[in-house]
Amino acid sequence: MAFSSYLTIIIPALIAFAATIAGSRFVSTYMLDSGVVSIDHNKQKKPIVPASGGLAVAFGFMLGMIAYIFGASFMLYVPASSLTYLFATVLSVVLISVVGFLDDINVQRIKVKSTDMMDIRKGLKQWQKPVFTLIGAIPIMAINAGVSTIAIPLIGAVNFGIFYPLLIVPLAIIFVTNAFNLVGGFDGIGTGGGLVLSIGLVIYSLLFGTYTGVLISMVMVASLLAFLFFTAYPAKILPGDSLYFGFGAAFVAAVFIGNMEAFGVIIFIPYIIEFLLHAKKKFHTTDLGKLKKDNTFEPPYGKKISSWTHVFMNIKPMKEWEVSLWMWIVDAIFVLFGFALKFAHLL
Repeated sequence: MAFSSYLTIIIPALIAFAATIAGSRFVSTYMLDSGVVSIDHNKQKKPIVPASGGLAVAFGFMLGMIAYIFGASFMLYVPASSLTYLFATVLSVVLISVVGFLDDINVQRIKVKSTDMMDIRKGLKQWQKPVFTLIGAIPIMAINAGVSTIAIPLIGAVNFGIFYPLLIVPLAIIFVTNAFNLVGGFDGIGTGGGLVLSIGLVIYSLLFGTYTGVLISMVMVASLLAFLFFTAYPAKILPGDSLYFGFGAAFVAAVFIGNMEAFGVIIFIPYIIEFLLHAKKKFHTTDLGKLKKDNTFEPPYGKKISSWTHVFMNIKPMKEWEVSLWMWIVDAIFVLFGFALKFAHLL
């Protein structure tokens, strides 16, 4: 790409970074004052922390993308990406983030049973989440984004035809948003994990993909990096489903519009595994551990594994930041694995 093309990516990313920082500060105060909070079970004193910080990420991502669209609309440069695709991506992320927010704001005055513990946040019912996240798939379905022929590892190219926009896209968004949401109980674990995957998409897009893939992925990186300052241990705000759902929509949009379907599947394998582990227990399980007096965690079910976090805690008792770090490492390993397959011409 030309230097001017890089600027049309860097400037929206910088705007997204600044907007997410500002949005996080506002959302943190506003949610705390409004009672949209959650109990931080990973601290000895169980503090009440503002929730649904993911709205700030959606805000930053939206402004970053709109900045690019603004420049193209006022002919500051010739757009190298379809504005229709970008508008659909923004709409998808905002719609699904709102669904996540609906889950986050369902806070009870008294503690209720949530997954495997008592909490004040009840959230949406388990069956409602995949149904409601379908809303976010509609914009991507409507524009018929991506290419219907997908290279599947060890199988080859498969043409899904009309089933691609009408079946593959919505199923992908429903699955990715809900699977990514399953690993989020530790400070920074989801934000950092999403950041690692997004960096992988940026590099892949630069080497093999499209300008649009680079743009969407880079704005994601900027927004998540800014938000990590607020969610890394000790977290000042909890991301909530508004982050996990919003990231899932942005991830799927970048993968499909950027024609990175096979690579996207490979790097998302850790969360596919997480989904299967939770499904084994019919989703009545938690990724949290048992907090000890020395602020380390031990696995909640002994040697029984229901989450990646249980694997880490079975290696040795870990502090909260260590659990998150290990999940980021797992994500990075699968990103490297995806590149290895690509360079081996297996993708």
